[in-house]
Amino acid sequence: MDTLTESAAATASTPAAASPAAALRKLYFLRFAFAAAWAALLLTTAGTLTTAGTLTTLTAVLLVAYPLFDVGCAVADLRSARPEGRPVRGLYVNAALSTLTAVGLAVAATSGIPAVLRVWGAWAITAGLVQLAVGVARRGLGGQWAMVASGGISTLAGASFVAQAGGADASLGALAGYAFLGGVFFLVSALRLGRTGGAAKG
Repeated sequence: MDTLTESAAATASTPAAASPAAALRKLYFLRFAFAAAWAALLLTTAGTLTTAGTLTTLTAVLLVAYPLFDVGCAVADLRSARPEGRPVRGLYVNAALSTLTAVGLAVAATSGIPAVLRVWGAWAITAGLVQLAVGVARRGLGGQWAMVASGGISTLAGASFVAQAGGADASLGALAGYAFLGGVFFLVSALRLGRTGGAAKG
């Protein structure tokens, strides 16, 4: 799952953080909408192969677009985080992982579904471990359950993708469910930010 690199509880803990919290909330809603739309598109194209048995161009573009969108979101988050003095190390790590994944998927897409699953699985595992580390490190701030849960699920899902790549039933359908679930975690975080921000104003 894409890294939830900023803490909703920490961001909205003071009235002065209202603006950054609002920016993060919009970003999280955007990420949910993108994940839902991407998952729906992938489901409609995942079973479509060329006559040579390779992935279609549309499917390959969709696969590469997902981590690139993640990079764009990390950059947007960085721009708002730096002026506020919020932690940015996780954002840099996330952007680097997603960039490498986009390149890896572009190459893997020419080899077939198993190669794609291995690259995506490696991304899910590493991103999940980053989320787990960040969530555990910030457990004293409270409200980290979504990050920890998302990181744990991402790590397990990544391992299952790698395992599936070696089987006869390898398919891209599971990636759609993975992306949508990740979007749900962003939606939950966005709603939490809204409630926390409302409480701060009151």
